[in-house]
Amino acid sequence: MLEGNILTANGWVLGRLHLAHGRIAQIDGHPCDPASNNAPYLLPGFIDLHVHGGGGRDIMEGSSAFATIARTHRRFGTTSLLATTMTAPNIEIASVLAELGDYCDLPLEDGARVLGVHLEGPYINPGKLGAQPNFAHTALLAEVDEHLRRAPIRIITIAPEMAGHLPLIRALSQRGIRLQIGHSLGSYEDGVAALEAGASGFTHLYNAMTGLHHREPGIVGAALAHARYAELIPDLLHVHPGAIKVALRAIPCLYCVTDSTAATGMPDGDYQLGSHTVSKCLGGVRLADGTLAGSTLTMDQALRNLVQIGLPLAEAAQRLAQFPADYLGLTDRGRLAVGAWADVVQLDRNLEVQRVIVEGTSP
Repeated sequence: MLEGNILTANGWVLGRLHLAHGRIAQIDGHPCDPASNNAPYLLPGFIDLHVHGGGGRDIMEGSSAFATIARTHRRFGTTSLLATTMTAPNIEIASVLAELGDYCDLPLEDGARVLGVHLEGPYINPGKLGAQPNFAHTALLAEVDEHLRRAPIRIITIAPEMAGHLPLIRALSQRGIRLQIGHSLGSYEDGVAALEAGASGFTHLYNAMTGLHHREPGIVGAALAHARYAELIPDLLHVHPGAIKVALRAIPCLYCVTDSTAATGMPDGDYQLGSHTVSKCLGGVRLADGTLAGSTLTMDQALRNLVQIGLPLAEAAQRLAQFPADYLGLTDRGRLAVGAWADVVQLDRNLEVQRVIVEGTSP
């Protein structure tokens, strides 16, 4: 049982959250304004759909890294996540996907639940790599099918302007896979065509895509004009607060991710990001040429950043939990409701993590 200001679908309730068999069994209490008391906040566990690493380890290292990454992110309130791959030679992607497939089938240990995979590369535009290694290539359905047999791939980032990608988007979206537009040199028209073909989101909105110009709206313009969902990195380094506010007004279910790297939760220094060496310094992670290369953001800091730029706590939490769950079609995560998984983050009045419960368990 947990006590505090409980964020439910119907608003704040001051009371008790009863957990049983990994689920929320009962919620007792009365509606409240959290500003009127000093009790802790009880929020839905954060769901991060873009995680490359943490705790000094990188997803592309393989199975020896997964538990460390899951434990690291749990410390900061993440209760479930998608392990996110980097662009790499196909044999390396195939190997790590097979290991992730096995890991996702294991019983929960003491980290966040790994719900599946976000395949960020290699089906991206080689002219818009960002921090991705230069192994991008056009997607072939047979190759994607092989990858899908290895692991539960929930999201694929794809550049829609590349030859053959629109039919692929149409075919894969019909299977329930989320196709996200990203690492793209496409036009506004390319973005709209991809959405019409079944693409459902955008990867780290604004970053590694053609920007908005009033005569050439680009991929950013397609997102702002038409998207229901898009992910965004709210570390206040990748995206200016003003641009975040633009996206919040334009995209109803904008949700937040960390795009975190091995440097997350670690001191300044050099770390791996796929085949790249990246440097953590002054709160950012960069390649040797200064290019931003993922982040060191954690979901609890994302929450504080959103509140800092003016979002109510309830809305900030929704964009870290409910909306990513909804995007994946998960009705029993990302919310505090009877019958949902008991994924809970307890925060103090300064929004610092006090306790993290994943499927009813606390380490």
